[in-house]
Amino acid sequence: MTLIGNWTYPTAIRFGAGRVKELPEACAEAGITRPLLVTDRGLADLPITAAALDILEASGLGRELFADVDPNPNERNLAAGVETFRAGAHDGVIAFGGGSGLDLGKMVAFMSGQTRPVWDFEDIGDWWTRADAEAIVPIVAVPTTAGTGSEVGRASVITNAKTHEKKIIFHPRVLPRVVICDPELTVGMPKAITAGTGLDAFAHCVEAFSSPHYHPMSQGIALEGMRLVKEYLPRAYADGTDLEARAHMMSAAMMGSTAFQKGLGAIHAMSHPIGAVFNSHHGTTNAICMPAVLAFNADSIRERFDMAAAYLGIAGGFDGFRAFVQVLNDQMGIPRTLTEIGADPERIDDLAAMAIADPSCGGNPVTLTVEDLKGLFRQCM
Repeated sequence: MTLIGNWTYPTAIRFGAGRVKELPEACAEAGITRPLLVTDRGLADLPITAAALDILEASGLGRELFADVDPNPNERNLAAGVETFRAGAHDGVIAFGGGSGLDLGKMVAFMSGQTRPVWDFEDIGDWWTRADAEAIVPIVAVPTTAGTGSEVGRASVITNAKTHEKKIIFHPRVLPRVVICDPELTVGMPKAITAGTGLDAFAHCVEAFSSPHYHPMSQGIALEGMRLVKEYLPRAYADGTDLEARAHMMSAAMMGSTAFQKGLGAIHAMSHPIGAVFNSHHGTTNAICMPAVLAFNADSIRERFDMAAAYLGIAGGFDGFRAFVQVLNDQMGIPRTLTEIGADPERIDDLAAMAIADPSCGGNPVTLTVEDLKGLFRQCM
């Protein structure tokens, strides 16, 4: 099978090895003539970023870069990015990188023409209608990891640096106009990042599949996304140069992000405050929380995961699936507890209070209480 394709679901996607060279065409398709490439500090000096800037410069699009982006991007990073965007008279953003670069880049494009603070556009009710939609500039997204799927998302996660809360900022026009998925860009990912981002994609699929909301299309996408992770994440982890595995993982990441329109759940409700307070890696945190949340939700999801396990080739139905998740975590070098990634057990009450307010709770198959979340945090510590 040739892993190259042009898709229009949920946006225009140019998929295949070597396709980062099509950045100029993607910018033209999006109507961008003076792009600002937004990425994170860790990627700023790497060869893949320099190569992308070279491609832009050679086509007359300049090589303007903003990389003051934290692993969990916040409103301070956003303000600096918007200032750079406006000062350079840019007309679009290339969001380049993993979840942090993609999320922050999308928000720079969103906020560059707004007059209200970013928190006024949190994903609550119809708050997104407060934005001036015509002032949102176009975005080209180029993922360099296979995890968050933010390249096909209509929202970004931004951490409030003052309150240490993660907020979801939503607007339909935040969906990038064009996405370039080039698996060659992920070849240099370290094993720990390959594991954490891959398990983030898996968590998106697992939670979407668990969600009780009615969305058969997302249900099907989540199921196949789980299969791709099961088959190809171990290969990508074992051999980072395995382009077939890298390509399928990029697809799984987009599938997870598309599927979780159906809902997330307690895994993400727990992971968001841990990441905001202790600056942990989001996908790794999700992976640590996943076995306990599966057990908590067991009575409500057992039947559907009995079916999923059969499709995935996992013996033992739901119980076999949950055992597989822990084995996969262990194979990927994921810690067994949150304390191992810096979480403080003394903060459980605070973390549970933050988690119950997280929108992800609304997709959990079992209605959550603060006490439920305290118990889950204790299990994971």
